[in-house]
Amino acid sequence: MERRKFIGGAAAGLATGAALAASSPKPALADSLPEVKWRLASSFPKNLDTIYGTVDEMCRNIAAATDGKFEIRPFAAGEIVPGLQVLDAVQNGTVEAGQSASYYYVGKDPTFAFDCAVPFGLNARQQNAWMYYGGGLELMREFFKDYNIVQFPAGNTGAQMGGWFRSEIKSIDDLKGLKFRIAGIAGKVLARLGVVPQQIAGSDIYPALEKGTIDAAEWVGPYDDEKLGFYKVAKYYYYPGWWEGGPQVSIYVNAKQWDSLPKVYQAVLQEAAAASNVLMVAKYDAENMPALRRLVAQGTILKPFPRDVMEASYKAAFDLYDEIAAQNAKFKKVYEGWKQFRADEYLWFRVAENSFDNFVYAQSAKKA
Repeated sequence: MERRKFIGGAAAGLATGAALAASSPKPALADSLPEVKWRLASSFPKNLDTIYGTVDEMCRNIAAATDGKFEIRPFAAGEIVPGLQVLDAVQNGTVEAGQSASYYYVGKDPTFAFDCAVPFGLNARQQNAWMYYGGGLELMREFFKDYNIVQFPAGNTGAQMGGWFRSEIKSIDDLKGLKFRIAGIAGKVLARLGVVPQQIAGSDIYPALEKGTIDAAEWVGPYDDEKLGFYKVAKYYYYPGWWEGGPQVSIYVNAKQWDSLPKVYQAVLQEAAAASNVLMVAKYDAENMPALRRLVAQGTILKPFPRDVMEASYKAAFDLYDEIAAQNAKFKKVYEGWKQFRADEYLWFRVAENSFDNFVYAQSAKKA
């Protein structure tokens, strides 16, 4: 399957399919195709109209583009399986498809993290570049074969916030013994600095923070965090979320179910996923700043992580990657390709993107 087919003309392909479905009388192509009905289990709750809302829209687009012949019904976390069991549900055929963040499953194998986010890794654009044109998709597809899954990039949040803390973090010493809800391989990094990481599904974070079962929690960013109400039980809001510079959300499809789909349905699904990949980050970028203003107006205290925390975390992260690579051949294979791509991307972004951003942001700040 060629990488370019995942992104080239995604919007055009869906528009063409939708127009075909809307024409009258019913097109012969649609009449000749079978009716396929799937269930999709998401790791996310319905009240998040970015992450869950995007997959809901993706499913509607698929139905429209196939004249209703290919229907995927999405289910929020907990409606079929708990949010952190989506991978297992797709692998075992409990559902045909799923929507999740792959770093939830690093307990099975830390290699899963590369399909979502690695601390101090790639931003959203760089993640897409690696996936679609840098060999990332091929590497991760090979890895997912062992789990009977074909995965598709289908969203990104952009760089996330560092989370909500009940107490101020003044130095690295304040991390010791901190019970922090944090997903993925970042928990292993922070554990080296004395943090006690907790992996908790999104819908369960608020009560744990409210009751003091945890001392801090990260989720996504202002738009989603406001909806989940974290500002009511923790007033310090830290940035940046260095563990999630560009976390990808993926669609998982059971490999046997994928192979059984007509080629046209495969094309529609992959185009719809690619469109979702664009739309999710666009919505977050549009909505996060207004939400952050509202949060600050309600008493949220916005603070950067101390420099010593950032530097110690960076060192701990890459020490950990080297140790895992020495023991895990699958991780090593992906890591080596990812690391080289990251180095080249960083050089390019430093030349043009970062130079542009730093200048215009500084000029804008002068006028503010």
